[in-house]
Amino acid sequence: MNRLFVSLGLAAIFIMNTVISAKTESLVLGGGCFWCTEAAFELLPGVKDVVSGYAGGKELNPTYEQICAHTTSHAEVIKIDFDPAEVSLEKLLDFFWHVHNPTQVGGQGNDQGPQYRSIILFASPEQKIAAEKSKAAASMVFRDPITTEIVALEKFWPAEKYHQDYFRLNPGAGYCAYVIAPKVKKLKSQIADEKKSL
Repeated sequence: MNRLFVSLGLAAIFIMNTVISAKTESLVLGGGCFWCTEAAFELLPGVKDVVSGYAGGKELNPTYEQICAHTTSHAEVIKIDFDPAEVSLEKLLDFFWHVHNPTQVGGQGNDQGPQYRSIILFASPEQKIAAEKSKAAASMVFRDPITTEIVALEKFWPAEKYHQDYFRLNPGAGYCAYVIAPKVKKLKSQIADEKKSL
């Protein structure tokens, strides 16, 4: 009898986990250094996981060294796993325009190179439509033309382990302290203000 209850309990846990995972969707985008974008999107309620990686190129198994040497056509990107019941695709895309400067050509801030380009990689027709609509709305706000690419996602390649959760694990590192931390502080304040206005 006890074995039966244990079996039923494990089955219930498995079903529950399956249902939870079935609710999760993913969005891949890039807006400069993935340490920055990862730290930014982890602030949003409803975002379950953010993984730094590479996408947008044709080369297989790209490495950070290859990306930096510009020997691939990939961009530094993040894969955002989110619960659409808690945060919408439209909200994520709207946040994207606040996280980086989509009008800058050839990089973000002092990070220069094609790997730092602004890019949204859609995984479905619905994501493509949402991305194009969001970009059109953002273009009414920015003075300069938006350079963001909107392309189909062929494959997402996770970056090396030491890149994951970089800001959280290395808050005192120079780049984190002087570039990412001020941006995260500003975004936190923005999110708090939005909650107050609801």
